[in-house]
Amino acid sequence: MKQRDSFFSTYELAYLAMIIATCTVGRLLFQFLPNIQPMTAIFLILTLQLGVFRGLLVNILSVLITNIYLGMGIWTIAQILSFAVIICLMALFSRASSLFRQSLLLQVIFSICAGFLYGFIMACVDVTIYGIPQFWPYYLSGFSFDFLHAIGNGGFYLILSPIFRRLFLKIIKKEGHVT
Repeated sequence: MKQRDSFFSTYELAYLAMIIATCTVGRLLFQFLPNIQPMTAIFLILTLQLGVFRGLLVNILSVLITNIYLGMGIWTIAQILSFAVIICLMALFSRASSLFRQSLLLQVIFSICAGFLYGFIMACVDVTIYGIPQFWPYYLSGFSFDFLHAIGNGGFYLILSPIFRRLFLKIIKKEGHVT
């Protein structure tokens, strides 16, 4: 890794800012479609290529910025937490298995599962925060939205993965760090 004074170079900060802007615009662009948005796929691709810290950073800032537009509330914390769990799992799988790191099919399957996991975590937090007495009826009532999120994740992952991998390889080459 190159020696430098700060944790992020100006080059990498600019790239991360553009990724956050892409997540924000992507979420706002697709807001008319329930739970279909490119944010999860971008978080996963970023985490796979540049590491868990950058994935979490982009997650937090993207969710906060988009929720300024879409509505800020206690659910913002649940969204950040849900994405954080998914990002950490992606990092865990990518470190534990070189097959996972190299297989687009396994990554797409994970991104689909991440849509369901996101909904499950959100439901767990919602039930706790809002005092909803029955978890399973509440969770199952939102399952169709989780299904849409999962399908959207798989589609966006397939479309965006080759594009973002090339961009992230530029950062890795220029900055000299690996995940």
